[in-house]
Amino acid sequence: MPWGLKRYQQVRQLHFITFCCHHRAPYFTTPEARNLFVSSLERARCWYGFYVVGYVVMPEHVHLLISEPERSNLAVAVQMMKQIVSRKAKRPSAQDPFWQLRYYDFNVWSERKRVEKLRYIHNNPVKRGLVVSPEEWEWSSSRHYASGEERVVEIESWWTAKRREALGVHPTVRRVS
Repeated sequence: MPWGLKRYQQVRQLHFITFCCHHRAPYFTTPEARNLFVSSLERARCWYGFYVVGYVVMPEHVHLLISEPERSNLAVAVQMMKQIVSRKAKRPSAQDPFWQLRYYDFNVWSERKRVEKLRYIHNNPVKRGLVVSPEEWEWSSSRHYASGEERVVEIESWWTAKRREALGVHPTVRRVS
């Protein structure tokens, strides 16, 4: 681990995570490649039991706002996601690594930071000039927040909570002794 870099995990906070393709290569330029990542995110979410609050898949990097996994730890869940994508992705040279080795992790400790990071995630495609408004980018959680639209990845939001309540499902908080 590089000098000075500290990760704070098992603290029951959300994590704003960013990871890039190797040398920022644009491996996610096609809808098929972006869809592969989105389906891998949902697969990892189910396997490891973490909540996805927000995400965006950009041509050469990914941003996630997720909880800590119930099963295993964050590093293992991120590693699994990256492995699934790199094994299934088609790219010019299979000899080159798909991903940069590490990932950036920022603990989101307040509601203000959660909103800030979610806005950053959703506005990323707009800032890059890929779309005019965040909801136009299909590989993001922005549409879900705008309309409640359900897509491949289950997003943890007020829409999801309202659906659960309508079904009579009321999650309980487990106490750790």
